[in-house]
Amino acid sequence: MKAFQANLAKLEGTDTQVLGVSIDSPFANHAFALENGITFPLLGDMNATAIKAYGLDKEYTIGGAKILSARRASFLIDKEGKILSVQADNEAVDPTKIIDACEIPQTGK
Repeated sequence: MKAFQANLAKLEGTDTQVLGVSIDSPFANHAFALENGITFPLLGDMNATAIKAYGLDKEYTIGGAKILSARRASFLIDKEGKILSVQADNEAVDPTKIIDACEIPQTGK
């Protein structure tokens, strides 16, 4: 998220809205944003509805307990709702591909 924040002006300059989504509560997201200097909206998906719809749910076993969490991912979605680019897991930490895709003029629209 810090890398997206660092590139926020560049992304917004390409008419791109950056949103973060997690299964954390709005209170946890707010604290995370304050602690990390995140200024774009962080959305809470506490029931994991969006996480499951995008195939990002992952179950971990920690201390014998099964915990549902989300895989890290970045999606570039156009104004019509079409997914143009996906980066998942370790690749999602670096927003370079998403930034590059945003800067490519979209034709035929």
